[in-house]
Amino acid sequence: MSLQPIHILLVDDSPSDRALVGLAFERAKIINEITEAEEGGAALAILREAKTLRPDLILLDLNMPGMDGREFLRRVKADEELCTIPVVILTSSMADDDVAQSYRDHCAGYIRKPVDLAGLSRVVAGISDYWFAIVVRPPAD
Repeated sequence: MSLQPIHILLVDDSPSDRALVGLAFERAKIINEITEAEEGGAALAILREAKTLRPDLILLDLNMPGMDGREFLRRVKADEELCTIPVVILTSSMADDDVAQSYRDHCAGYIRKPVDLAGLSRVVAGISDYWFAIVVRPPAD
């Protein structure tokens, strides 16, 4: 596990899902800072704010009111300043079309949200192991 603080941008319209993800990171004893946004437009504003810390990883739900996760992903990957931030889809969508389109739009991974805290804790531990202990991420600009 990483000993450096991990900054995650969590984009999800469900307060209960955001709380469960935060709890799963706490249970995994992962040093992190989670910034939350309820929809893609708010998340883009956070990313473009000069004083905001650039996230190491974005966890993104697809189905949200306002700017949904699909449009957010396309905009992030089209933006030269943001495109190197890994975006992992964390959603309840079971649609194969969503999986295929997310990868075409350059997501770094697609994870179906587990329905319970134990399953979500396993997912979070896997995310942490992979993204913060194994993978070499691009340097911040």
